[in-house]
Amino acid sequence: MSKEFELSDSDFEKIRVLVREHTGISLSEGKRDMVYSRLARRLRQLGVADFKKYCSMLEDSSNPEIGNFINSVTTNLTAFFREDHHFQFLKTTLLPNLMKQNQATRKIRIWSAGCSTGEEPYSIAMTVREVISESSGWDVKILATDLDTNVLATGQSGVYTEDRIKGVPASVVKKWFLRGKGGSQGKVRVSQELRDMITFRQLNLMGEWPIKNKMDLIFCRNVVIYFDKPTQKILFDRYANALRDDGHLFVGHSETLYKVSDRFSLLGQTIYRKTH
Repeated sequence: MSKEFELSDSDFEKIRVLVREHTGISLSEGKRDMVYSRLARRLRQLGVADFKKYCSMLEDSSNPEIGNFINSVTTNLTAFFREDHHFQFLKTTLLPNLMKQNQATRKIRIWSAGCSTGEEPYSIAMTVREVISESSGWDVKILATDLDTNVLATGQSGVYTEDRIKGVPASVVKKWFLRGKGGSQGKVRVSQELRDMITFRQLNLMGEWPIKNKMDLIFCRNVVIYFDKPTQKILFDRYANALRDDGHLFVGHSETLYKVSDRFSLLGQTIYRKTH
């Protein structure tokens, strides 16, 4: 069956190079169908006849289509309390420890890198509030960053369809989510208290990081799987530099720092502690 648009080998290679240059993500040959289906939508919307013309548009780095291109090819798959053991460890071990370590400043700083539509930083915020109440006098801030501006807008709004909270315990939903009425029926909104804890920002992990203060914790889960080993090495080194001494890094279930970085020790279940 012939496809609507031709995606030649040279066009796909150009796309792979552009994705790598702009995001650091290495697309394998196995991602060809995904790239086709996502970018075919852009060709239709722009009225562009083929991928060759689309690629020539992207060669002009000032073309605003670059942003849409990046948003289209970056994968966003997330859920509230995904990989729940991370949040359990945060609740029972890390946050109590940080309250002892940071007693002098009463500040905790957490970064959700590759936050997608915001479920991860909101899950972190809910976990924090289980341990540290708003009235406790502690200053807890979460930075949530992603390359994709569309998903950041969802995170910023804190509005989700009800199916997104299906796996969340009823008591948690009752405490932290408002159910929509009228025109917003079937939607939920995260409470203002949690939204006030989080700052959403667009950030390219391959670019500059305007982060002034050291982080206590970094969540970078299911992000580096899209990067090759040399890029991962650079990224984990930068994370180590961004973390305070003994800071912690959480990665995704299929990710590892083995033979990639020697600056962390594995605590188990994809949780690492910075050693130097």
